[in-house]
Amino acid sequence: MDTKNLIKKTFLELLEQRPLSQITVKDIVGSCGINRNSFYYHYADLPALVEDVITEEADKIMEKYDSFESLEKCLDAVIEFSLSHRKVALHLFNSNSHDVFVHYFMQISDEVIRRYFEELCRDRKIDEEDKEIVIHYYKCLLFGQAVDWMRCGMTNDIQHQFRRFCEFNKGSIEAMVDRLSS
Repeated sequence: MDTKNLIKKTFLELLEQRPLSQITVKDIVGSCGINRNSFYYHYADLPALVEDVITEEADKIMEKYDSFESLEKCLDAVIEFSLSHRKVALHLFNSNSHDVFVHYFMQISDEVIRRYFEELCRDRKIDEEDKEIVIHYYKCLLFGQAVDWMRCGMTNDIQHQFRRFCEFNKGSIEAMVDRLSS
């Protein structure tokens, strides 16, 4: 494993154990068995490492999915990292790097909804402004659900709640696409 990946892996392991405010560069290099210069060769500071880790995880999620067949699958993609790394996600969400973390939540929300909506509209002619309005609405819906879930400590079953919501609204997005393409 190269030094940069070792730093990221060690950082995530430490973040599983304690909040970001309790992790220092000294902790990371000590756990890695490298010197501080090696850390600073790869990262200007701890916030740069945080942003790199978040960006990489967001990119991995987006590379994993080509398209989305349902709104539920969109939500699953948005919260995938948080579900599999609960403590890390909560520590990042509740840290001074909150804005960076939330920014990438918004980016992932936008990308998954955009892919889903493009798939729904694939063979239809829809005004670009209308398309952007719908994408914005559903992006905010996913984002709001995910952020509120994290704000509440990730204690409820967000996937169950969102699936129920989608059951209540079954066919509504498809009907909207039909109306927009008329």
